[in-house]
Amino acid sequence: MTTKYQWNNIFLSIIVIALFIFPFVIDSRSWTILLTQIFIFSILAMSYDILLGYTGIVSFGHAMFFGIGAYTTAVMLDRIEPTISVFILSIATGMIIAGIISFLVGLMTLRLKSHFFAMLTLALSGLFLVLAEKWRSLTSGNDGFTFRAPEFFKDRIMFYLVVLVCLIVVYILLRRFVQSPLGHVLVAVRENEQRTKSLGYNTLHYKVIASVVAGVVASLAGAFYAISLRFVNTSVLTMDITLDALLMTIIGGVGTLIGPIIGAGVIELSQHYLSGLAKDYPIFERWIIFFGIIYILAVIFFPSGIVGTFIKWFSKKKKTSGIENKSRSAGL
Repeated sequence: MTTKYQWNNIFLSIIVIALFIFPFVIDSRSWTILLTQIFIFSILAMSYDILLGYTGIVSFGHAMFFGIGAYTTAVMLDRIEPTISVFILSIATGMIIAGIISFLVGLMTLRLKSHFFAMLTLALSGLFLVLAEKWRSLTSGNDGFTFRAPEFFKDRIMFYLVVLVCLIVVYILLRRFVQSPLGHVLVAVRENEQRTKSLGYNTLHYKVIASVVAGVVASLAGAFYAISLRFVNTSVLTMDITLDALLMTIIGGVGTLIGPIIGAGVIELSQHYLSGLAKDYPIFERWIIFFGIIYILAVIFFPSGIVGTFIKWFSKKKKTSGIENKSRSAGL
């Protein structure tokens, strides 16, 4: 008998196949670019879900690692040469730098209580933003700089496919990570850190590991984001990036991995269509207000996120049908 787990895998496989063939069936440059952006922010949102959803850590400095990945790729492609080998090297370099910084930041801040930790990560992220603004010889400050992407990525479809493959690989690796014994300890830390400590686990070590994993994955998203624009400036280090990741995770479903992907799609599509309506309807020039309304409605009707709400609904339905079957078998 086909299990629920197998049906989920079949459903996900159909979606993945459809995404792979989409750019060859629908000849739309705007849709290809939009979906690529969704894939990039899905990677960022999944990295944030490791902190918020599986470890219970609220960070306001996640844009720091996103920006590190973006600037590392942009600077190396601009200063060395725009080739695939340099691009791969830049991703690896960005991941290493993000991993080291997230490790050090984790050791310094994760001993603090949640709200103090959130404020300190915001301060550290602001420090990196100021550094990027002032180090003009490297970053060109707020003005930013353009750079050439590798020839391989000149074709938007090839870039679309590469980002999609990376999204799938990151999802599989993070899924294995959260389903491992280490991932189970992270969930225990989220639910009750004091009880987890009493069982003999050094919770600080586990939280630092989660912070490093999240930082490394966020830097990958930043690298692809820079390539998608062929331009980078200090906006990649702003609070807006962290808030986007937070909203995508909450709307999609905290602690589900697939939820942040859906949340990224909802956020990016909403921004795209609401800003596009401003061309024809002046009222949508303040589209951010309508975006806020959408977020409020999502929280009201999907308090556990889209995926979390559906999981609860199906679990409740299954439980109800199970009780009915027992009643029938008992002759009631």
